[in-house]
Amino acid sequence: MLSKKNHKVKIRVNGSIAQFLASGFGSGCAPKAPGTFGTLMAVPLWFFASYLHLYAYLLLIICMLIAGIWICDQASKELGVHDHGGIVWDEFVGFFITMIFVPVSIFNVILGFILFRLFDIVKPYPIKLLDEKVSGGFGIMIDDVLAGIFALLSLHAILYILFYLS
Repeated sequence: MLSKKNHKVKIRVNGSIAQFLASGFGSGCAPKAPGTFGTLMAVPLWFFASYLHLYAYLLLIICMLIAGIWICDQASKELGVHDHGGIVWDEFVGFFITMIFVPVSIFNVILGFILFRLFDIVKPYPIKLLDEKVSGGFGIMIDDVLAGIFALLSLHAILYILFYLS
């Protein structure tokens, strides 16, 4: 059984390919707030992906999710820790979900970033329940997928209020 604690266990960028990808190309190796740094690393990647056709963008998210289940599962097994803080591939997917149908602008990116991090950290129901009950790579991914969906809905509601109702 994998440990829930990750004190002193370090994710390595020069370890396996799974650890390199799971660490968000090294962004998850930050000593403090690795999830925030992982999401920051996702922003420039999202910028390029945002110019894809909608179907290609959604396919990219699905591929990232499917690959992420294996990547996160493999990295957590190698580290011996379930959902190690340095595993941030799930943050990439969650942020990409948050930004579906969102026009490219600094304001939108900052608001999307804040909302995604808020839902990922606070974990309102049912995110927290799934985070605690679901194991393996799917368990690592699912809470960030839901946080991304919550942030997506909130972001669109806020943008609608700000730009269409004002």
